[in-house]
Amino acid sequence: MEIKSYIEKNKERFLAEWFGLLRIPSVSSKQEHKQDMTTCAERWRELLLSTGATRAEVMPTRGNAVVYAERIISPDARTVLIYGHYDVMPVDPLELWKSNPFEPEVRDGRVYARGADDDKGQAMIQAKGFETALQTGILGCNVKFILEGEEEIGSPSLEDFCVANKELLNADIILVSDTSMVGESTPSLTTGLRGLSYWEIEVTGPNRDLHSGHFGGAVDNPANVLCKMIAGITDTDGRITIPHFYDDVEELSEKEKGMLESVPFDEEKYRKAINVEALFGEKNYSTLERNSCRPSFDVCGIWGGYTGEGAKTVLPSKAFAKLSCRLVPHQDADTISQLFMDYIRSVAPRSVKVKIKHSHGGQAYVCPVDIPAYKAAEKGFTVAFGKQPLAVRRGGSIPIIPVFEKILGIKSVLMGFGLERNAIHSPNENFGIDMFYTGIEAVAEFYREYK
Repeated sequence: MEIKSYIEKNKERFLAEWFGLLRIPSVSSKQEHKQDMTTCAERWRELLLSTGATRAEVMPTRGNAVVYAERIISPDARTVLIYGHYDVMPVDPLELWKSNPFEPEVRDGRVYARGADDDKGQAMIQAKGFETALQTGILGCNVKFILEGEEEIGSPSLEDFCVANKELLNADIILVSDTSMVGESTPSLTTGLRGLSYWEIEVTGPNRDLHSGHFGGAVDNPANVLCKMIAGITDTDGRITIPHFYDDVEELSEKEKGMLESVPFDEEKYRKAINVEALFGEKNYSTLERNSCRPSFDVCGIWGGYTGEGAKTVLPSKAFAKLSCRLVPHQDADTISQLFMDYIRSVAPRSVKVKIKHSHGGQAYVCPVDIPAYKAAEKGFTVAFGKQPLAVRRGGSIPIIPVFEKILGIKSVLMGFGLERNAIHSPNENFGIDMFYTGIEAVAEFYREYK
């Protein structure tokens, strides 16, 4: 049976199995969903066995479990290790969802649910692409799966798991579907990811909230101090001011610039899609360079003092912020983290106490485009989408990818099928049903080529 025919015959079952996963609220960042994490891991184990794995088990870590599965056809064959994650982001703010985030709803050919794209939809594409290749007789390599339950909180347990199970995870290449494409009609393979460093800051002033009339102007306000410190991290040209921050930042080669310029990009459409009057970023770089190939700094959250309804004139005792930097190849996440913390401490006035904690981070990653697995993925996309995919760097981070390379010595090929419109991490996350089936075809075609 041909690939398209197999997918068509089983499309309703594929959807039902996908929807079953989406109904499990596997939010890794909230303790109240601990049992849901276990339920989701077990469901994945069952699915992978029914998909064609000959071994599948839920393996403990110091955090949430890892689901491991495999089908070994020959010790002499190449081996593909498929990575994905079964945890999802929180759904807040719930009131902005148009439907229940954990009851998948189809509207206009798209599935709306938390995890529809990131990563239950994309991981299911890999599982069903494997099944399709197996059942149509074109699978010529060994396949292993590793699905973690902590990607959305920085994968704190997976590195130790990889060290302890290095032999089990041995493979020739890792396939990852947790990235995006340029556009629905512009297929692309991700060849680079930015790294990440993430911090939490607590600024403390007086020992209690103070009356702003009695103390304002005489006592330093922790919220004011925090805002000043944060504002000084970037200058008017969008450059990060931390000393030595750019020491290891490498400029794009002319070849890479040419590849980037070949990406179809409508800056006006990009701006209007997010409803802003103007774009801003590092001076002398294009928008595509800024959001994929240059480092950046962002305030991810900031709070302190009174934020309830009405007015309350207080000078807060404490102020807090969550901050992150996206990093580029050659920037070491640990080095940047230390530079950042040293900088914050150096500019903090004596009038407050500052605590800063490095929450998590990871290195950037670049995939070579001349290895057999990349060529097979390129062929799979070409067949499924009817055109050769572009090779592009993306601005997001998957910290575990460079960890895989460091510990397992294996490169990763990033076969992502997400789109900007899919609203990952946001209310009304969604994924197109047609893209779901096309992705399955692309993965199956990868296996036709990679033997």
